[in-house]
Amino acid sequence: MNIISRIFISIFLVSTAYAAPVHVLMWDERQPRQAEAYDNFLGNEIVERLKATTTGLEIRSVALDDPEQGLSAENLDWADVIIWWGHARQWEISPETAQRKLINRVMSGKLDLIALHSAHWATVFMEAMNEKTRAIVRERYLNKDPKFEVEVEYIPVSSRMAPTADSVVTPAYYARKKGRNLAHVRVDMPNCCFPSYRPDGEPGVMSIKAPNHPIAKGLPQTFIVKATEMYNEPFHVPDPDEVIFEERWKEGEWFRSGMVWNIGKGKVFYFRPGHETYPVFKQPEIIQVLANACHWLGGN
Repeated sequence: MNIISRIFISIFLVSTAYAAPVHVLMWDERQPRQAEAYDNFLGNEIVERLKATTTGLEIRSVALDDPEQGLSAENLDWADVIIWWGHARQWEISPETAQRKLINRVMSGKLDLIALHSAHWATVFMEAMNEKTRAIVRERYLNKDPKFEVEVEYIPVSSRMAPTADSVVTPAYYARKKGRNLAHVRVDMPNCCFPSYRPDGEPGVMSIKAPNHPIAKGLPQTFIVKATEMYNEPFHVPDPDEVIFEERWKEGEWFRSGMVWNIGKGKVFYFRPGHETYPVFKQPEIIQVLANACHWLGGN
């Protein structure tokens, strides 16, 4: 081995040994029903299992009832990635709080979001999907011809209510012309929900759709989520930039169970398996997904 090779290897080993860990903030609503499957809350279970199975992560666990709802500037400035579990008290995080404390950091590339299961209706996830929708509108309809002004009418989601199976899938776009030129675009914002769910604990079959993606690293091509709640497509969200996983059930339902969106300079990863009364987050494959996601997002 020549001297140049030795120097290169030494530099590589030193840089690897001193690589900065990824800072992960685990945010958990901590609803009481979690006790049916977790002795010390779902979020703390995830933290303990990540610490036991992977290296290169520093993790803090916070909760909705903590000071500042767990979203202090100190916590958020420290974090590279935030994992979010919410269900019964989603509305307690206001849109203003989500935008000011979280979405601004995501869009500037300072923070990435992992939304778990019922966090499809978390305020931060809904606001992220709103931002993605606005970006799609700008790319698709605006700045095409500066001589003509296009009016955009955004119709917000009025409440957290599931859509019917025959509803128009949101976000939905209705563009109208005046003469030959685009003049008005109506945008129904994403509902961030789906027509049906079934919390009976039936296993789901998870398949990898992007086998070379870092989030899928070390996982079998298919695996069983042993006890979970079913969600059924269509999921009312903007088209994802990447679909990592797909999940199916024996009755024929299916779901895009791992999706990534680019939001400004940041990213959002939605991972569907869950329900607070089932030990989903004790399953090694599920923890592997979260570990992979934290490393990939934090590494970016």
